[in-house]
Amino acid sequence: MSWLLATGTTTTAPSIREAQDDASQAAGWLEANWSTWLSAGLRILLIIVIAMVLRSVVRKAITKFITRMNRTAQAVDGTALGGLLVNAERRRQRSEAIGSVLRSVTSFVILGTAALTVLSILNINLAPLLASAGVAGVALGFGARNLVTDFLSGVFMILEDQYGVGDTIDAGVAAGEVIEVGLRVTKLRGDEGEIWYVRNGEVKRIGNKSQGWATAFVDVPVRYDEDLETARRTIQEAGDAMAKEEPWNERLWGPVEVLGLDAVTLESMVIRIAAKTMPGKALGVERELRWRVKQAFDTAGIRIVGGLPLEGAEAAADPTAGMAAPSALSNPSSPQSMSATPIAPPAGGGGTNLAK
Repeated sequence: MSWLLATGTTTTAPSIREAQDDASQAAGWLEANWSTWLSAGLRILLIIVIAMVLRSVVRKAITKFITRMNRTAQAVDGTALGGLLVNAERRRQRSEAIGSVLRSVTSFVILGTAALTVLSILNINLAPLLASAGVAGVALGFGARNLVTDFLSGVFMILEDQYGVGDTIDAGVAAGEVIEVGLRVTKLRGDEGEIWYVRNGEVKRIGNKSQGWATAFVDVPVRYDEDLETARRTIQEAGDAMAKEEPWNERLWGPVEVLGLDAVTLESMVIRIAAKTMPGKALGVERELRWRVKQAFDTAGIRIVGGLPLEGAEAAADPTAGMAAPSALSNPSSPQSMSATPIAPPAGGGGTNLAK
């Protein structure tokens, strides 16, 4: 019994001392490092809080700026100033796309910077991580280069305002009216109502027919014997009257000009008219100009090509009216006349008998 007690005493005593040593070492280690941990934890917490607050403030500022842009566009839409600016839907989509890009870039920059700062506080070596991220970025760039190209092209198209909703454009691969502008795909509605989905990266050149101003050209054919000065004065009066009426006074950005004769033939003369118009309104202005010029010509008695003669005006005499139709008998030396004239037998009946 005493041997057991002695054995148990000798085996448990070192364990207690080791536990005490381990506890004292742990306490010392904690006492030596708790301040470092607390400092690092507070720094990490402060970085996260600052990053989230900064991200929220910047995103709200961007959203407020985009909302103000949309409100301004809606205020001028439908007014005289709105005719000089892009329509509200175009500005709304463009501003929303720009806001989405800015918010995404802001979140990526702020949160990425905060994450790298936290990792550096934790004494994590960032070199392998950055190298791996670079390799992954290169691989992703090669694998999704078309997607990246479409995205970057869409960003620059929107930022540079190359086109917008309501514009009529020729994108090379397709042409039509823009109904939606995205960062990757642009939707066009063709002349027959079809919808084209055009990837922004495939667009090499863009012809925008709705920016700046347009020109309306009208060719007026008149008879060759009409007075040009009277025709010019009549056309100018019709154009001036049109420029003073609604809604043409807003669609016409300049006076109607008579450029002069575009063509002269034996039967007609073509007078060309031009007018600077609001973008996308040239076709309507051309139709209205033709309508008014035709009415003005009818009032002034100016005849167009192919028109009926005026009342009381004598038609020009036809110099060939009294001439007979040409006949083959009128020229005896022709082969037709010789073959058509019968050969009479000689007098006295002494003709040659071909039967013999």
